[in-house]
Amino acid sequence: MLYFNIVYAADATIEVIKKVASKPSMAVEDSSINYGDTFKLKFFKSIVADLNVLSLFNVDRHHRIVPYDDASVIVQDKDKEYVLRYKLFEDDNGAMNVAMKLFHNNEEVFAKNYRVSNKSIYIFVSHAIAFDINEYLGADPVSWMKKKVIFAKIIAPKKSEIVISDYTLSYQHTIISGGFNLFPKWANQSQTAFYYTSLDSSIPTLKYVDIKTASVKSILSSDGMIVCSDVSPDGKTLLLTMAKDGQPDIYSYNTQTKKYRRETYYKGIDVNGQFMNKDTIAFVSSRLGYPNIFMKKLSSRAVEQVVYYGNSNVACSAHGHYIVYEARETSNAFSSNTFNLHLVSTQTDMIRRLTATGVNEFPRFSKDGDAILFIKNYKGQSSIGVIRLNYNKNYLFPLHSGRIQSMDW
Repeated sequence: MLYFNIVYAADATIEVIKKVASKPSMAVEDSSINYGDTFKLKFFKSIVADLNVLSLFNVDRHHRIVPYDDASVIVQDKDKEYVLRYKLFEDDNGAMNVAMKLFHNNEEVFAKNYRVSNKSIYIFVSHAIAFDINEYLGADPVSWMKKKVIFAKIIAPKKSEIVISDYTLSYQHTIISGGFNLFPKWANQSQTAFYYTSLDSSIPTLKYVDIKTASVKSILSSDGMIVCSDVSPDGKTLLLTMAKDGQPDIYSYNTQTKKYRRETYYKGIDVNGQFMNKDTIAFVSSRLGYPNIFMKKLSSRAVEQVVYYGNSNVACSAHGHYIVYEARETSNAFSSNTFNLHLVSTQTDMIRRLTATGVNEFPRFSKDGDAILFIKNYKGQSSIGVIRLNYNKNYLFPLHSGRIQSMDW
């Protein structure tokens, strides 16, 4: 876990009001049965990690085992303001069940039961428990915590896999293997389908995968490149980067009419279109002689510069009037360069750096704007990073093999 101070100015919607020193203490008590010690400890660690990511508590990391039905918390936890007690157990059908209850000042205030068919997806129960505690306490929404992440992983030269995981990478399921397939993008809010770019044929092809039916179909092909960089909330409009005239431009594609429309006309590089709202997009363009972030309305050719800091701003994500972008901070010819993430608002002139070291790239806002997911490459390791904007915290979850090329959540 890395921690960075991020101080926001007079932009009220992301003004930091949480104070680390004011966080209440929390302990976690394990009452599990049926499962081995290794699995019990793994679940305990996942609960502690999720509670830390909530950024609401100072969480005690001691693993304490107690009977589930005890009326009060154990002596060691008497001074904790909150105590979470849970019990893992297996039912007659082999499903994993979790009973949990939350104590506040030694009084039970909240309880809930969970059940999943297979313990291999235990991590989503952990996320659900943290989500429910957060909701019970009325804190900032963390619906993103229960969402799935989809990413492309480079495993060898011109060979990749597309993997579905949770945000901590604890659960991973390879859904596309073999060949060279990149840039996965969820096709809808329910995460039942996704797009990706296949580079296995002579012409790059955008493909669509229905996860429920396991069907794959080709959508569109384009010489040079084709990438789906964003999908509208209703799933009806895609923002594509295609190089139909030799240079990449941004196109909108209607999934119902199957027709596309060119949105940018610069004789250079325009890529990575991102919806700011249904009528406005942000994108990366080289029209200043170097990559930078611009915005435009879909109904107009007029383009407006958004970012005025950085000489190589190569990726972005948008949420309303906020844009997070990747900027190259160094220009080392014979060693690795540093790429950091920065946050700007189109309504003020303030800018804040969100990361400090390594190569930080491919930022993605959560749907509610509460968090930013990104890829971090540092000292030969690839990780998923989570930035909690309103809590000044940054968490890293490493990938143990391969390198993450791109992702979406």
